[in-house]
Amino acid sequence: MTLELIAFDADDTLWHNEFWYRKGHDRFREVAEKYDMPPDFVARREKTEIENIAIYGYGPMSFVLSMIETLIEVTDGQVAGEDILRLLDFLKEMILADVQLVDGVVETLSDLSQTFPLMLITKGELANQEAKVERSGLKGYFKYTQVVSDKNPDVYRGILDQACVPADRFMMIGNSMRSDIVPVLELGGYAIHVPNERPWIHDQVESPELPPDRFFEAGDLSQAAAIIRSMTGGQG
Repeated sequence: MTLELIAFDADDTLWHNEFWYRKGHDRFREVAEKYDMPPDFVARREKTEIENIAIYGYGPMSFVLSMIETLIEVTDGQVAGEDILRLLDFLKEMILADVQLVDGVVETLSDLSQTFPLMLITKGELANQEAKVERSGLKGYFKYTQVVSDKNPDVYRGILDQACVPADRFMMIGNSMRSDIVPVLELGGYAIHVPNERPWIHDQVESPELPPDRFFEAGDLSQAAAIIRSMTGGQG
């Protein structure tokens, strides 16, 4: 087979990201402990976070604003300004943090970019994602970079149409079944799932039907590259 374009997800595929959200959950609990919280306050935060995706999109801003909103609601507006400020300081910390690359990412991109056109497709807040791409030092490996508000079949279809690449010659590599894998398979493309240790609950999907000839699992990025080489016979 021939691949005309290989795309990579960014957060938790090329660089570590989820651990910041785990730190945020810990910070939320620390602040919440000062108040009389209902037993379901964590579940209420998760519900608010998912509901707010439709309003704020994905990323640190939506994440922290959802925590603040939850605290205001469950304390009937009694949350102290200093505690809101503490969460806003954490938001700045998330946005300005150094990018920590996943093991093997430079070697994998260096290898594949010699043979295939590569694309970076990441969802989230435009300024934040663009800054992380720049700080990562990986931008030079990609022919195209796309920051999108969501990843669904229509978004991928638009990207492929713009690149003039048919779906059956497109490969997506990422950690999210919901965002990186299922939509691409629905279009007739290929996908390699490289799961992270603790997937976000919103990224999980229930028992999707995965075509065995177009869906692959890899333990890390080097295994993903080996799968591609095997599928394409070394292509080029």
